[in-house]
Amino acid sequence: MTASAPPARDAARAPRGARAASPRGTRHPSLAAAYDPRHNAFDVLRLVFAGVVLVTHTTELSFGWQPGVRGTDVSDLAVDGFFVLSGFLITASWLRLGSLPRFAWHRALRILPAFWVCLVVTAVVVAPLASVLNGGSATAVFTAPGGAVTYVLHNAALFMAQFGVGGIPASAPGDGVVNGSLWTLFYEAVCYLAVAALGVLGLLRSRTWLVLAGVVALQLATTAEATTGVDVVPGDLVQRLLLMFALGALGFLFADRVPTHPALLVAAAASVLAGMVWLDDYRAVGAVGFALLVLVAAARLPWRPRLRHDLSYGVYIWHWPVGVVLLSTPLAAAPVAVQLVAVALATTAVAAASWFGVEAPALRLKDAGRRVGAHRDRLTPQG
Repeated sequence: MTASAPPARDAARAPRGARAASPRGTRHPSLAAAYDPRHNAFDVLRLVFAGVVLVTHTTELSFGWQPGVRGTDVSDLAVDGFFVLSGFLITASWLRLGSLPRFAWHRALRILPAFWVCLVVTAVVVAPLASVLNGGSATAVFTAPGGAVTYVLHNAALFMAQFGVGGIPASAPGDGVVNGSLWTLFYEAVCYLAVAALGVLGLLRSRTWLVLAGVVALQLATTAEATTGVDVVPGDLVQRLLLMFALGALGFLFADRVPTHPALLVAAAASVLAGMVWLDDYRAVGAVGFALLVLVAAARLPWRPRLRHDLSYGVYIWHWPVGVVLLSTPLAAAPVAVQLVAVALATTAVAAASWFGVEAPALRLKDAGRRVGAHRDRLTPQG
């Protein structure tokens, strides 16, 4: 999601107005002044959000529930955080690349190769293994209706139309769902299309007030639905995730006007907590505050290492099938802390294999036919 570039290109990657904003040394700089494209916590936060989703999904696979407050699961907050970070960085990516073909190529290389490998390995390795571990047959997943082949074909276009693989016994963890995390990637791609459309229309470079107006309309629709119970916009998931992504995009476009004063951050946190406690959808009153907290944390956290190897995407897409397999063994009877450690360690190993074997090699192709230096463009997920 974050990108590294030669120093000469850093100015082009900073938020609009960054050089005119309050100096970095002032006590409470704007978001533009606080954000350093070479030294930030985006990598760390992505990995943290992926870890949060891993923990909550492991409890769901093992016990059938995950922690949350009223209508907001903890994993919802982590996914929202992914989309906020993605909105900020993908908007920056469009403005840096300035080309629809290059933008689409970069985005496709970041998401699709690892996604396709995950689909295939889940179908031909994870599903048979889960079937055997739960008292079924390895071959059943290939011969039963809705089996491994249809799982890959139905989902290959990114939209998850089939969550289970036929032939896996009903006793398997996940109630038949072999990967409950991949569904967000389709909505991430929808957000990319929105950025591309706005970019082609020139609205990310000028008339950004129109983008602001659109986000305000999304927020008003979300608030109206949460408070009245009447659907204003069809497609709750599109509306929810597009809103969080768009707030991240606004954070980049208007970074020089976004303050980071502690009092404002306290108010933002209060809005998120109030939304979680009193409403089924915290975003009705807390979406803006949550996005602000995430972006300020990404810009100002004191620990901001550049992670050389980005495992966040691999952790996100692989932790569920890893959990399905491990929790089909006697590990399911172990204390939850032991389960979490085992799933985390195994997922990290698989994520590393995904990074070194699929993701990093794919990213080396992003500038095929065009020499642009040693730029690395890394995106995560969600997603």
